[in-house]
Amino acid sequence: MSEIETGTEPLPEVDARGLACPQPVLLLREAVARAAPGARVALVATDPLAPVDVAAWCLRAGHVLVEESVLGGMYRFVVQRGTAPSG
Repeated sequence: MSEIETGTEPLPEVDARGLACPQPVLLLREAVARAAPGARVALVATDPLAPVDVAAWCLRAGHVLVEESVLGGMYRFVVQRGTAPSG
């Protein structure tokens, strides 16, 4: 996991490029579990199913998908941890 700048402090970033479902979401789940409620974590993935998987996981686990973008087959997500335990 690396960090990217958000303007105030570094944002933890999970690099799941080259990994297929379910690995990107599993790595994101681990990173979000380590984050404090309300904290944000970024995920970078190339799996074409990642947009569906990340959105569904956020909804099911009580987290917020704050940002989603795609550029040249690379997807980037920013997830804000909810107040419930990460699942």
